[in-house]
Order: sequence, then structure tokens, then C-alpha cells
Amino acid sequence: MRILFVGTGAGGGGTESHFVALASAMAEARHEVAAVVRPGDYIYRSLAGSGAVRLYEGRFERSNDPAGVAGVWRAARHFRPDWIVGSYKREYLSVGFVARAQRARAALFKHIVNMRPASARLLPRIADRFIVPSAYLRDELVRRGTPPDRIQVLPNPVDVQRYAPEPYLRTRIRRELDISDDDVLVGFVGRLEAAKGVHPYADALERAMSGSPRLRALWVGDGEAAAPLLERLWRSEHRARHMHTGWVQDARPFYAALDVLALPSIGPETFGRVSIEAQAFGVPVLASRNGGIPETLEDGTSGVLLPPADVPAWSAALTRICEDDAGRRRMGEAGRQLVRERFCHHRVARDFERILTQPD
Repeated sequence: MRILFVGTGAGGGGTESHFVALASAMAEARHEVAAVVRPGDYIYRSLAGSGAVRLYEGRFERSNDPAGVAGVWRAARHFRPDWIVGSYKREYLSVGFVARAQRARAALFKHIVNMRPASARLLPRIADRFIVPSAYLRDELVRRGTPPDRIQVLPNPVDVQRYAPEPYLRTRIRRELDISDDDVLVGFVGRLEAAKGVHPYADALERAMSGSPRLRALWVGDGEAAAPLLERLWRSEHRARHMHTGWVQDARPFYAALDVLALPSIGPETFGRVSIEAQAFGVPVLASRNGGIPETLEDGTSGVLLPPADVPAWSAALTRICEDDAGRRRMGEAGRQLVRERFCHHRVARDFERILTQPD
């Protein structure tokens, strides 16, 4: 198949990581793949180095931006795709229009819960395939009016070769962070925002640190809650046990250094990509029982699901996992196996191909 992905988002979060992983996986599966991307941004930089995906420049500053539509039109005229795939709200109508006009088919990915009932009913009808990353999001959209037979579920893919345990990297990063082999490093990777549950998580860490001298905390990310959160942590009696990197384009070195990942979101999470990235590295996960997050791990096997914002429950879980070295190893091995079976990029690419080629 010839597949033209359209992804002009300027960020570096879960949608962008999904876009890069899926486009790369389809190219590895020997499909002809091209992408309309914003020059110089995360997706562009991530795909430019491989040479496996042909890149066209484009950008949407708003929905139905004429310049954006023109960029997709030119790319489609040149590449002649069988499918045009959109991932961002502002691109949806344009992808559908260009696909129809140029005798291609359209597939749209929806990654977040932000659809009004009218859009939930109408938007899937402009695409030949409408795809979401979790059963949770599918059910939410059905509740808002999307016909259930118009929605397909395809989880986020992870390159299991790229996201894999690296003992040398783990040793180097922990040395740079001044983390000993006996320390237990728990990491948060993502936007430092209230909806990510960073404030109750910080409360739980402080409680757990009081009784667990081995516990250390790494914060990887930035956001609107960063300044007040960090000011508070730096005033804490455990301030020397907290480290903050700021935003990083590539979190893999930090996954390699972790003993546990924390995903404490209290706002709606439609998937929780950091959970499967960490498990690919053999890192067990403590996560909120929230939205689509439970679909990314096996509770009690590769991680532990906890009530969102329940400080005593999170503190107790942090203490238990900090003290259970053998249990962390078992969970880490189970997580690696889970990712290989469910979220490996080759597996997800095959499922995406099946979705595109199945009868209407």
C-alpha cells in the first residue's frame, strides 16, 4: 500500500510519538510511506533521519487552513496514496476532502476526549476508517453519539528494539544522577500539570520517603505546574532526593535508569503511552486506575493500578515496591513480555494493515 500520513502537530507528546512509531513501522513492513509534517519540529526530526519515510512540508495553523490544505493536496498529487491518514483535529476535514478529491481513502486517528456530540456523530462519517487507541475512548465516543460500528481500536505501538533494557546506559545515567545501585529510583515522565496528578503524587512520595531511605524521585518533563511543584519540593526535608530534568526530546536514557515508573493521572487519559514505553525497558509501573491506562498493563503482574489522587494508597504502594527487589524484577520481566505480545510496533503495523484492508 501507499500511505500518506498527515501530522503537522508541533509538540512532542503521545500523539506525535504514536505518529512516528506507526509511520516507521508501516515503512518497515515494506509499505510505501510518506508524511506531511511541520518542518523542523519533533515529527520531522524523528522521521528525517531514517530515510524510510518520504517527507513533505506542511502546516495547519487552524482548522481548514488553506495553506495546510494546499500542502496535503500537493503531497497527495505527487505521492498518489491509497490511504491518507490524519491524526489532528485541525486536519480532519482537509484529509477527508483531499482523499475524496484524489480518489484515495481516508483514515482518521482520534487520541483525546474532546468531541462534542454533533462532531462525534458526524466526523467518523467523513473517513473510511476512524481509529482510537483504547476501548475506553471508543466507549466514551459511543456515549457521545459515535456509531459503534464506525470505530476501530488500535493501541499505541512501541519499537521494542529501540525501547529495550541497556545495562551500560542504566549505569551511566544513574552515575550522572548520583543514584547508587541500592537506591530505588521512581520516575515521572510527562507534562507537569495538575491533571497528571503531580500534586497528590508528590504528597505520596514525601510520605513514602519518610519511611523508605532508599527511595529517590526523578521528574522528567515540564508544564504549568512545574514552578509551584518544584518550589515545594525544594523546600521539603527530602529535597536532596528529588531530581528534575525538564523537558527532554528522548526519554529513553531515563527509562533505562528507572526502577519504577509512576503514572498518577487524575484527568482523563485515553491511553498512557509512557506506561508501555517503561515496560518495554523492563520497568514496572504504578498507575492510576483511570481512563485507558488499565489497558496498558496487567494489574499485579507488570504493575499496580491505584485509585487516582489517593495519597495513602500511593504512599503504601511506593513503600511496598521500594522494599520488594525481587517483585520489581518479576514485574519488569512480565512487562517486557506484555509489550512484545500486545504493543510491539510490528504487531500493531499488521493490525493497522488488517484494519485498512478489511471489507467495508
